[in-house]
Amino acid sequence: MARRKKLFNTKIKVLRAERNLTQEDLAIDLGVNRGTILEIERGTFNPSLKLAFSIAKYFGKTVDEIFEMLEDEE
Repeated sequence: MARRKKLFNTKIKVLRAERNLTQEDLAIDLGVNRGTILEIERGTFNPSLKLAFSIAKYFGKTVDEIFEMLEDEE
């Protein structure tokens, strides 16, 4: 199976740890499934703009503080 290309770095895992939240906890609070959170943390799933803003609001941060886009190497 081909490995997915990493699209961005994210600080969600660190922010979750600071609040003692599991991926499941965060997923429930945001109304998504745990797999979505897992893939976002891995940087292999690009969340919708709406979800990115919801995550930022949830943690009291800006989107830029949570997500760092990586350069496209193609």
